[in-house]
Amino acid sequence: MTLEDDVERMLRDAMHRSRKSFKQALNDALRVGLSGKTTQPKSKRFVVRARPMGLRAGIDPAGFNRLADDFEVDAFLEKNARARRS
Repeated sequence: MTLEDDVERMLRDAMHRSRKSFKQALNDALRVGLSGKTTQPKSKRFVVRARPMGLRAGIDPAGFNRLADDFEVDAFLEKNARARRS
């Protein structure tokens, strides 16, 4: 069997991604192509496990973003003030 260059490249990519042999990757590709159905492996559901941040009572984590914004504004104003003096 002779494969065209683009088909060979796609097959080699599939082999690399799935870590399957040439024969397995080719048979899987033919099965999917000839059946007309695309099979997507069911991936394990991603679950986020919350855990405490260890902040002291009264500290608002959203306040960190406001503090970072304030520092950014101060740095911007200071940079513009130096540029005007030059």
